[in-house]
Amino acid sequence: MEQIGKLLFLFLLGFSSQAQEMLKLEDAVKIALENNYEIKIAKNNLKIDETNSTAGNAGMLPNVNATLTNNNSILNTSQTQADGTERTLDNARNLNLTYGIGLDWTIFDGMKMFARREQLKVLQKQGEAELKLAVITKISDVYATYFDLVQQQQQIKALDTAIVISNQRLTTAQNRYSIGKAAKLEVLNAQVDLNTDVSSRLKQLDLYQNAKIRLNEILAREIAADFIVEDKMAIDESLNFTDLKTLAEKQNPQLQAQILEKNNVELQLKQVKAGRYPSVKLNSGYNFTHTEASLGFLTQSSSRGLVYGINASVPIFSGFNQNRNEKVAKLQVDNADFVINQQKIALQSQLAMAFLSFQTNLELSKVEEKNTEIAKQNLDITQAKFKIGTITPIEYRTAQLNYVQALVRYSNAQFQTKLYEISLKELSGTLGF
Repeated sequence: MEQIGKLLFLFLLGFSSQAQEMLKLEDAVKIALENNYEIKIAKNNLKIDETNSTAGNAGMLPNVNATLTNNNSILNTSQTQADGTERTLDNARNLNLTYGIGLDWTIFDGMKMFARREQLKVLQKQGEAELKLAVITKISDVYATYFDLVQQQQQIKALDTAIVISNQRLTTAQNRYSIGKAAKLEVLNAQVDLNTDVSSRLKQLDLYQNAKIRLNEILAREIAADFIVEDKMAIDESLNFTDLKTLAEKQNPQLQAQILEKNNVELQLKQVKAGRYPSVKLNSGYNFTHTEASLGFLTQSSSRGLVYGINASVPIFSGFNQNRNEKVAKLQVDNADFVINQQKIALQSQLAMAFLSFQTNLELSKVEEKNTEIAKQNLDITQAKFKIGTITPIEYRTAQLNYVQALVRYSNAQFQTKLYEISLKELSGTLGF
């Protein structure tokens, strides 16, 4: 009775899975692109860079300001005139009103503003590279987690097969025992093996459910959302190392980001060098001034009109800071070159190792696929012999385990191959989404 209950549970579990949402890989990628918070943050950072990339932010446009100043005073005032007479007035009212529009425009700063403008454009490109990196990294996580689920699902099915076979064996042992052709020990061994298979499935199911939670987290959706994945793991066998290496040098997001960083520090050096040159500013405006005084030679005056001028400053000595700043900026450019070269070597190394592992696991998966076919044939022959009583239960169990283990090894080999395929495409910047 207990055994029937276990089998019914497994049947219902399998039945319920059929009613679950089928989450396809392309749908998972689409959801991640729309919902993932790291991608959203990278998109907003790019918008910030785009917003900052303006001529005004580079200092190339004039500043126009409207000003208003209104000063009033009530004073007890005493004045001594040139002829020696003295004038006094209590509560003397004074007014000074000034308003107008002024323009300040830096027309030359040693080309610093133009370097700054180019730097803002580079920062925008860096934002684009960082967004691409965030997208590729997260989509890589989606791929890896999705195919992990495919593998887990395949292994559950393999264990389901083991449970069916073990149940058939138990039924056979019980029937043989009931007619006196088998010992009680045979029945007990069959029951233990069945329970072992059920236990293995439960453990595998736990891993499967945890992987689901992880994928839901990446997709930024309800953690408890239930689904099943497709039962396929196609391997791209057309990957070529030479092509991947060429593409990586052009498209690897981390390498591209570092190249942009070098451009950034080069433009920073230009801005520092601009400190050696004069700065010229144009100022202009239209002002109105009105003054009133209760006591004095001039009790009221007004003026209005255009004011303009030019300011120029020439750096002569800055405590050797100019030389120091240029030296530091040049060293930063050198460091950027070193980092690029280091990144290229590391990228080549990662590609070489990943491609080698990809090829190894690809061959291994082919071997395990053939081994699975052989193990299945062996199981079929063994099962037939067991039914007619020409082999022992131990031999039957061994054939059963060999088949299940072959299925698991094949699934693992496929999964590892797929992981290296994903890694190669991520490194080369060709991971599709």
